[in-house]
Amino acid sequence: MEIKELQKKDFRKVIQYAIEGMHFEEYLKNRFILNAYGRYFWYLEYTNATQVIAAYEDDELLGVLIADIKGERKPYKSFGKGLYIKIVDMIQNLFFGGGAVPYNEANRRMFDRYAEQYVPDGEIRFLASDPKTKAKGTGTFLLNELVQREAGKEIYLFTDTNCTYQFYEHRGFERVGEEEIVLALSGEVDLKCLLYRRRL
Repeated sequence: MEIKELQKKDFRKVIQYAIEGMHFEEYLKNRFILNAYGRYFWYLEYTNATQVIAAYEDDELLGVLIADIKGERKPYKSFGKGLYIKIVDMIQNLFFGGGAVPYNEANRRMFDRYAEQYVPDGEIRFLASDPKTKAKGTGTFLLNELVQREAGKEIYLFTDTNCTYQFYEHRGFERVGEEEIVLALSGEVDLKCLLYRRRL
């Protein structure tokens, strides 16, 4: 396993990792909408990244970590991806009552409480690995790479009880926020939003 530059040809794989790992199919039953939202989510995270860390075995993508570190340049922004994000935001507001608005509002409230006690240096925005790979430890490998690059920094991340949040608890992250919400897209889903922190 080695760290390489994420290849464009693997964007579709990462979108599938997000859809499967974050169980988007529980919120969005229509396949077209599900894939459109997966692309939206990926573009949102990717364009806000200061670091995109990808793990490969030979030429096979195993996983990706995206971080937004304070004071670092965001080199992945583009007009096309930004336009796609704005269009999907408008569609969410028109047809899905704001879509993920309750989720985003819960995260904002948790962050405000967290920031009263801590001064964050950055955020892990995305961490996903190939659910079908036989390689083990991809998430830990990616996280260790971030620790090497950003040792000593205060890092936070948002997740929820529909994701594998236990991964972070087993790697030294402390849960410092939680809020229960109901997410209404294709149906109603009860979720607990979570905020974790760790000094790397």
